[in-house]
Amino acid sequence: MLLSDQAGQAAAKIPRPATLRESVIEAIQELIVSGQLKPGQHLVESELAELLGVSRQPVREALQQLSGEGWVDLFPGQGAFVHVPTLEEADQLLAVRTLLEAESARLAALHAGEDGVQRLRALCARGVAAVQSDDVDAAVATNSELHALVTALSGNKVLAELAAQVARRVRWYHTPVARQRGMASWEEHTALIDAIEARDEERAARIMREHTEHTRASYLDSRAGEPVEPAPKPVRRRRRAS
Repeated sequence: MLLSDQAGQAAAKIPRPATLRESVIEAIQELIVSGQLKPGQHLVESELAELLGVSRQPVREALQQLSGEGWVDLFPGQGAFVHVPTLEEADQLLAVRTLLEAESARLAALHAGEDGVQRLRALCARGVAAVQSDDVDAAVATNSELHALVTALSGNKVLAELAAQVARRVRWYHTPVARQRGMASWEEHTALIDAIEARDEERAARIMREHTEHTRASYLDSRAGEPVEPAPKPVRRRRRAS
């Protein structure tokens, strides 16, 4: 049978393994999001290559792509540095997050079944346990899982795709304030899940809107003492000749 005769049939897509460059990009992003690489930190290709167990070439390619995506800043003659988000860009992204996730919560209240609610409660219990044990990394990761599940339960694939595009950067902004938000964040999650279980779409949307605005305010407050204008370009320290 010719391919042209199979036009109406769905074809199974062959999974494509991640390239080395994609794996390096993922690894560097995770180092940034988790705070192991700090905003403004100088990124030395040889050090990253040794840390990740790869050659310098995929690291160089990864830094170029991450620069285009706003995770890394490249300065001629100085090198690569972890991007320092401006207050304006952080505020704008967190505002968009509020819009997307409030709608996700509203739709989840309409479409989430009993199984979905139980999965949300299981994640919430994990998050509470993480906070109680002061495991910030686990709390942040579980928070991301819970928000992603709410979006998945909305049943809107386009909304899920858009939310996924900002999710990792939201986690980057959330990590520094996760301990400050503490148990209050998970109490808000519990109230959200109650609204979803009750199929109260307006209450679910309102709780999610207030919840994400609390995180937004906490992040902006944590940077309140910083200058409005962007900091001057970093200058790499030169090594002294031995």
